[in-house]
Amino acid sequence: MTMPSNDEMREALKGVIDPELGYNIVDLGMIYDVEIIDGNVVVTMTLTTPGCPASEMIQGGVSECLAMMEGIRSVTVNLVWEPAWGPEMMSPDAKEHFGVNA
Repeated sequence: MTMPSNDEMREALKGVIDPELGYNIVDLGMIYDVEIIDGNVVVTMTLTTPGCPASEMIQGGVSECLAMMEGIRSVTVNLVWEPAWGPEMMSPDAKEHFGVNA
């Protein structure tokens, strides 16, 4: 059984949409790290604000999205607040979409 690569997992995570912004969490810059060891994935991520009302939905989406991939046995989501999210973390496509000049 082959393990998905970091790039494959990040690509899959583009299917998780922040419901408030209507854009995927990868291009929004919310995924800080994705690590897989023996089929166990640890995702280190943040949200746009600490009080984000969609927190559980987004974290659940991350877990569900990755758990469907072949070779993944478990998914742990570590929610962190440092570094704090800012619009400068967005991909060039997301910045263009939202009109951010960072």
